[in-house]
Amino acid sequence: MSDKQIIDRVTNAFAGAGGFDSDGRLHSRLAALAERQGLLDVSYRTIDSPLGLLLLAATGEGLVRVAFSCEDHDAVLARLAGAISPRILRAPGRLGEAAHQLDEYFAGKRRGFNVPVDLRLAHGFRRSVLEHLRRIPYGVTQSYAAVARAAGNPSAVRAAASACSHNPLPLVVPCHRVVRSDGTTGEYLGGPEAKRALLAMEAAA
Repeated sequence: MSDKQIIDRVTNAFAGAGGFDSDGRLHSRLAALAERQGLLDVSYRTIDSPLGLLLLAATGEGLVRVAFSCEDHDAVLARLAGAISPRILRAPGRLGEAAHQLDEYFAGKRRGFNVPVDLRLAHGFRRSVLEHLRRIPYGVTQSYAAVARAAGNPSAVRAAASACSHNPLPLVVPCHRVVRSDGTTGEYLGGPEAKRALLAMEAAA
């Protein structure tokens, strides 16, 4: 059996069983082999943060997912396997720079991210919203109505709010900087407390 066939069988087994964690040495060997063969479609790792454990996932194009622990990381990985590829393994190396920049952000040493991102999980108007969110400066907030206008559809305020609440790359694509017109925080994938904490951190900088 070729290396490619081995990797395909193992990664498909991981995805089919819903289990993406195994012996660390096995993961390292599989990840290294998959990288050499160009077969690692999605790599992932976790990092500690003031908001809890974060899951980071990347394709060869860039960071594709940041997930809070409240989202259920196993479920997130299973959805990534279905939406992108079942060839997904824990491979921290590809995500080293993203992890480093997030650490700097939480430490108050970084105000923007310059890692490549892969927005394939967002389409149409939602993607336009995410592209606009990346341009909202650190410490600045905008209303959902303002974001809808900037994304090209002023009447799509609810759709803009939905795009923010389904943002696959929170923090790096700063949907936490979008609030309701009355000044209240609104919904957030990581929960309202996380959103308030991020806004307070940026306002205090």
